[in-house]
Amino acid sequence: MDDLTSATWTKSSYSGGNGGNCVEIASLAGGRRGVRDSKDPAGPVLVVGTDGWHAFRRGVRDGGLA
Repeated sequence: MDDLTSATWTKSSYSGGNGGNCVEIASLAGGRRGVRDSKDPAGPVLVVGTDGWHAFRRGVRDGGLA
């Protein structure tokens, strides 16, 4: 179980300031990433390993997740 109390969460620079549908990302130990809904910061967090994170980023970059 990860201790996320000291995690630093960031939003994409593409997120508007209107409080819309955004996700926040935190860098965790071992190259993993935490992903959460910005509207529910106390809610569940998806923790993704390094390989999964890189695959997700490739999918976004290549348009495969649109």
